[in-house]
Parts: sequence; structure tokens; C-alpha cells
Amino acid sequence: MKTNRNFSGLIEAFFTDRLMRQRQASPATICSYRDAFCRLFQYVKTYLKISPSKLRMEDLNSKVIADFLCWLENQCGNSTRTRNARLAAIHSFFKYALLYDPIHAGRIQQILAIPNKRFDRVSVEYLMSSETKALLSAPDLTSSSGRRDRALLLLAVQTGLRVSEIISLNCGDIVINGGAHVKCKGKGRKERCTPISKNTNTVLGDWLKEYNGQSTDPLFPNARGGRLSRDGVEYLLQKHVKTATQICPTLKKKRISPHVLRHTAAMDLLQHGVDRTVIAMWLGHENLETVNIYLHANLKMKEEALAKTSDPSVLASRFKPEDELMAFLKNL
Repeated sequence: MKTNRNFSGLIEAFFTDRLMRQRQASPATICSYRDAFCRLFQYVKTYLKISPSKLRMEDLNSKVIADFLCWLENQCGNSTRTRNARLAAIHSFFKYALLYDPIHAGRIQQILAIPNKRFDRVSVEYLMSSETKALLSAPDLTSSSGRRDRALLLLAVQTGLRVSEIISLNCGDIVINGGAHVKCKGKGRKERCTPISKNTNTVLGDWLKEYNGQSTDPLFPNARGGRLSRDGVEYLLQKHVKTATQICPTLKKKRISPHVLRHTAAMDLLQHGVDRTVIAMWLGHENLETVNIYLHANLKMKEEALAKTSDPSVLASRFKPEDELMAFLKNL
């Protein structure tokens, strides 16, 4: 087996050979892994005083990686989920490095043994019907950007598409006539079709006529005609949330992100009695268990279940022991 102890060469080969050529990883995965190593190299340069291009395998061990993970949480303010995502990227690289640098197998195995950190799972955030209505009415329909934003928000709330899926949509991905639906490519390059409601169909149809773009043009362009970014969607969402809060004050208590709109679509389907399997396919989930987070968050369904149970009627009374010995034992 060929041994390559050049750390820079291993990093380059990991991205170009392993991720791009062998696994054909998505751009989102490559960006996530890239960010993880940029953070690691930033830490190494600051605390170990070693520039990334001069880094060697001998300079990295389980303690350095563990300290780096603590730095992410304590100094950079990263969440536990982000910390685990960075660790997953590091683990993936060192599994690859183990094949080409067996001399450092022991050191690599120690790094691979670093576990994910457990975290509290909070209930998912989603919008109530009144909050959704206020948000959708927030865009200024007298401007082209406002009409674009309304079409984007309505599509997100009704279909539950991920923000990455929304910004990658082209005009040709919307089918208006004959079984209206939207075609998208989600995680794992899985293609799926999601039906759209009559109202969403009308709004998107009006937007397509106004925009008059080619089939390969982005469905929701930015001010320069290019494709909207994640930050662009986040910006326009927060702008309209601020406006909608004046109509619906309960929005002020919620931290609303594009993913909250996805949760809103899932909760709406669940509350209307749609089966979990259908919801999982609708959202593009591989694992059916992922949908269980909506079951735990759905207070309405729990209240309905409680209403179906009988209220036990128990007469209040004080327990009396049978005799003195029992009384003695009970008082111990």
C-alpha cells in the first residue's frame, strides 16, 4: 500500500478524490466539510502556531481535536449539533487517511474514537394558522420583489421544501397545468414531485407570467437576476416577519427561520390526518422516525387523545393501616 504522509496532499485528495469523484457528494456536503476544516486550521494556526500548509499528521491527535471541539462551543458559540457536524467531517477524513497513512493508525484510531456529544432535543417550532396568514400577507404586492416574496413564502409553507431546494428551483420545475406540482432534487440527489394547492398554483402562475423567465432561469431571482442565496432568503423572511408581527404579536415570541416554514407544512399535514409515511415522502425524509418530532410537538393531537380518555374518579381518603404493626412499618 502506498504511504502518503503529506497532510496537505491527503486533504486535497480527500476532497477531490473521495468526496467529488468517488462519492459524488453534493455541493452542500462539500461546503460543510470545507467549513469544518477551515475552522480546524484556524484553531491550529491560533493555538498551535502552525500554518495549514505546514501541518503534519504528527501535529494532530485526539487531544487537539477534542480541544478544538470545545473551542467551537465555548469560544465560537457553536451549538452541539454544529459541533457534531464538524466532528463528522473530521471522522470522514481520518477514515480516508487511515487507508493511505497506516503509520499513524494508532493516532487516527484515537481520533475516530471521539464520540458525538449528546444534547437536549427541544420541541420543533412552527407557525399557527393565524401567524401563517399574517406572514403571507406581509409582502408589499405593489412591488415585483414583494410579489416574488409572497410566491416564495407561500410555496415554502405549503410544500415544506428545504431552503436549499427552493433556491435551486428553476422556472421549468413548476408545472401549472394538469396536476400542478413542483419538481425538486433534495438530499442524496433524490428527485421528488410535490403537489401544490389551487391557491399556490394561482400565485406561482401569476409570478411566472410576470417574471417571464426561461425554463432554466432561477424561479426566485435576486435583485441582479441571479439565484437567491440562503442569506437572501433569511433576510427577506426576517423582513416580512417584522412586518407581520405588527398584525400578529405572537410572532415576536418565536424564532422564525426558513426551516420553521418546513415544520409548519409538516404540522399542517399531520393535523389534517395525513399518514406519517406520506408526510415522510412529502418532505423527502429517508427515515420515518424523523417525522416523530412532529408527533411530540403537536399539542392539539395530544389534547384530542386526552379528551378520548375517561376521567378517573377517585374518592379522596386517608390510608389507614390494618393494625399497630403495619402502622409501625409505615412510619419507618
